[in-house]
Amino acid sequence: MARNPALRCIAPSSDGWEKHLPRRVRLDPAGATARFLDAMIRLALYQPDIAQNTGTILRLAACLGFAVDIVEPAGFPVSDRSFRRSGMDYLDHVSWTRHDDFAAFERWRANEGRRLVLMTTRAALPYADFAFRSGDVVMAGRESAGVPEDVHAAADARILIPMQPAMRSLNVAVSAAMVAGEALRQFGAFPAQG
Repeated sequence: MARNPALRCIAPSSDGWEKHLPRRVRLDPAGATARFLDAMIRLALYQPDIAQNTGTILRLAACLGFAVDIVEPAGFPVSDRSFRRSGMDYLDHVSWTRHDDFAAFERWRANEGRRLVLMTTRAALPYADFAFRSGDVVMAGRESAGVPEDVHAAADARILIPMQPAMRSLNVAVSAAMVAGEALRQFGAFPAQG
């Protein structure tokens, strides 16, 4: 696979976990990737538990042209084969940022002036009724436990995906795809075909 010369390193860490992922992402300031990244949402994963879900979400982000934030610690080794398998070679085409913990994520978010939109089963507002804004960060909680109260308190908005009664929740990657699709629809920003 040919590499784009306009590559840059994303969020190197002191513990070296990202050595198992591509350390470079494609950034083409004149192209569609940069336009979508600047004009759309970002997806944030709060301490993800399941490598395959994270890989699937990174693949989704690569295909639709938005960025991902991973709030550590993750519940799996990032070098897990299934993580790489679910993300496949798409991982070379996604912009992602690693945050050591929620406090580091919050410092970054405050500095960027971004709104935190939390996907949660405890919300009252259906995601399709929510007005997304350019630059929103949509956060998915940990598969096993969601997010703690301090993350709920930090959220600027909370949205839910309505489900049949007695159903607990959807898979986090499915939820991320549904919400990202709605944001793209609202922005009229699906990538052009061709």
